[in-house]
Amino acid sequence: MANGLIIPTIPPFTLPSLVARLGARLPQWPHSLNLALAMNAAKKLGVLPEESLQELEGRSFRVTVLDTGMVADFTYNAGAFRPVFVPTGKPDLHFTARLSAFLQMVSRQEDPDTLFFNRSLSIEGDTELGLRVKNMLDALEWPQVSWQGMRPTLLKT
Repeated sequence: MANGLIIPTIPPFTLPSLVARLGARLPQWPHSLNLALAMNAAKKLGVLPEESLQELEGRSFRVTVLDTGMVADFTYNAGAFRPVFVPTGKPDLHFTARLSAFLQMVSRQEDPDTLFFNRSLSIEGDTELGLRVKNMLDALEWPQVSWQGMRPTLLKT
C-alpha cells in the first residue's frame, strides 16, 4: 500500500482464444502509436533513465501480446520512441508474453527474470540489447502517486 493506494495482485490468466483471433485481424498500428506515446510519457516523467535510453538509439522493438492478438512495433530515434507503422524485417528485440505477464511486470509484481525463466516471457533478438533493456526494467522506479484530494465530480456528497 503506497499513499493509501492498494494495488491488487494480478494473477496469471489467459484471455479466451477468440480475443486473440479477433485482435489479430484488427489494424496493429494503433498499438504501436499508443505504446510509443506511453514510453515517451514515461521518459518525460523521469521513469526511464536518460543515460540508459541513449543505448537504445536506432534500435527497433516489437511487443507481442499473445492472448490479445496485439503486436506493437516501435523504435528509439533522435531521443524519442517512435511507432513503426509498416515493419520491415525482424526487430532488434522482440518481447512476447500473455497480457497477465506484461501487467505483472509493469506493476512490479514479477521481475522480467522470473517471467523469463518460468517461460511466461519470451525475449528474442540481440542478447546484449535484451540484457540492457532487462536491467532498465529492473531499475524502474515509478513516481509516487497521491490520490488524496482527488474525487470524481459525479460523486459529490
